Amino acid sequence: MVSLKTEQPTLGALRDAIPDHCFERSATRSLLYVARDVLYAGVLIYAASYIDSIPTGSLRIVAWTLYTFLQGCVGTGLWILAHECGHGAFSPSTRLNNFVGWALHSALMVPYYSWKITHARHHRYTGHLTRDTAFVPYTESEFMENRKLSVLDQVHELIEETPLATSVAHLLGHQLFGWQMYMFQYVSAGKESIPGVDDVAKARNLSHYAPNGTLWVPGQGLLIFLTDMGLLMTASVWGYVGWQFGWQKVVLLYVIPYFWVHHWLVAITYLHHTHPSVPHFSPEKWSFTSGALCTIDRSFGFIGRHFMHEIIDYHVVHHLFPRIPFYHAQEATEAIQPLLQEHYHETKDESFLKSLVDTFHRCCHANSNRSDGFDFPGSDSGAS
Repeated sequence: MVSLKTEQPTLGALRDAIPDHCFERSATRSLLYVARDVLYAGVLIYAASYIDSIPTGSLRIVAWTLYTFLQGCVGTGLWILAHECGHGAFSPSTRLNNFVGWALHSALMVPYYSWKITHARHHRYTGHLTRDTAFVPYTESEFMENRKLSVLDQVHELIEETPLATSVAHLLGHQLFGWQMYMFQYVSAGKESIPGVDDVAKARNLSHYAPNGTLWVPGQGLLIFLTDMGLLMTASVWGYVGWQFGWQKVVLLYVIPYFWVHHWLVAITYLHHTHPSVPHFSPEKWSFTSGALCTIDRSFGFIGRHFMHEIIDYHVVHHLFPRIPFYHAQEATEAIQPLLQEHYHETKDESFLKSLVDTFHRCCHANSNRSDGFDFPGSDSGAS
């Protein structure tokens, strides 16, 4: 194993390097970003109301395609602002944070409090091989234990090396339905990521929508009920739109952008926490700071900076100090980079989408070939 040249800085040293004003949260500034993004969404819906009057069918297809893509980018930005609320980075007011986060996430059919609870566990145990909740890889023994030698699996083994199977079928399924699978079945979470549950694989009722589900500790059921009420309100609004104007309009105006939003969120989260050379740590070797520093900063150009509020570009500092507002993340990152040196991971010179395809392909194969306790170069991990 290759050793790092410099010692990992402490969390306190990193905090001291960041200017105090980077931790200041402004409700006014945050609400202005919400207003901007809501305005974008409204303008796009208004413009879309004229698409069907375009006389040429091919141009209408182009116009609807452009609308759904742009609305997906705007929706992702609103999702991220609600994400700020969930971390308390939106404003100093907990009530305002929760109200805005609940309203925005409900409008996007995202269960706000449910997500907030499990996402907090992800931040608490980032990079932990058994307690993290997002994209936790199997160890070899877990992989073999969960593998079923069915006819379908044998066919899968025959085709999994082909570019079509890996880059198209698997990746599309991952991007289109990964979020829904996490919401309904808690997929990709570590086996000990639920308080009081020894093995997630043996637990029942793992839905983020169930007030009496296994994911919650006593007393949290009411928050899940409030979450579900928000989702029901949004579904009712779009149900009324479909009844009045036709379900095709609902699909074009909302459903396709919905899948765009969650495509971007799955891609962003996956690339922030997955790289062939970045580990997950065994319980014996994990620490909060080590796990947070195994996050990867990436880049998606103008779209990532403007529409997605730079969450792609500056995510390492967010995992170290999640209450830093996104509009201070660049300055905070630049302040800690001299201390981190090779402990800081970034791939901003790569195409975001190319990174998604390459990382997915490489890590899928690595996941089925590594052994327990494998140490990656430059890390002190128990697995990756």
